[in-house]
Amino acid sequence: MEFVRILTSALGWLELGSPEEALAELSRLDGSERMRRQALELKLVAEMKAGHWNAGADTGRLLCLREPKEPRFFIHAAYCLHETGDTAAARNWLMTGPTCLIEDPLFHYNIACYHAVLGEKGPARSHLRRAFQMDGQFRQMAEKDEDLATLGQLP
Repeated sequence: MEFVRILTSALGWLELGSPEEALAELSRLDGSERMRRQALELKLVAEMKAGHWNAGADTGRLLCLREPKEPRFFIHAAYCLHETGDTAAARNWLMTGPTCLIEDPLFHYNIACYHAVLGEKGPARSHLRRAFQMDGQFRQMAEKDEDLATLGQLP
């Protein structure tokens, strides 16, 4: 019951916009409970909301290793890596994800951003086109995204 209470409390702190408090609450879990999937997922969200990108990258990659068929963990881990400034690692990590990522427009959008930041304009445009075809709302995001500024005109 203590595990559920702590997770509920941490979730409440997140909903209130206090990721640091959520992380403090999660730190009260014992070692084995901290490694449970639910706790790790909540920790990842709190780390991302707090801007703790290195910690988020570590937690995200741990979740990827434990749940290699869960595409969102690869997207989150790669995003955290990108935010640390290691965009090449972000691109490479995202490419190790499950094959079902190919059906996710966010995969194509994020990988386009990583390619663009790395100066790889051809692959960036190709993935961006695919993201737009899958979900037109990504075009609005792309128009304001600094990661894509080097592309000039969007495809």
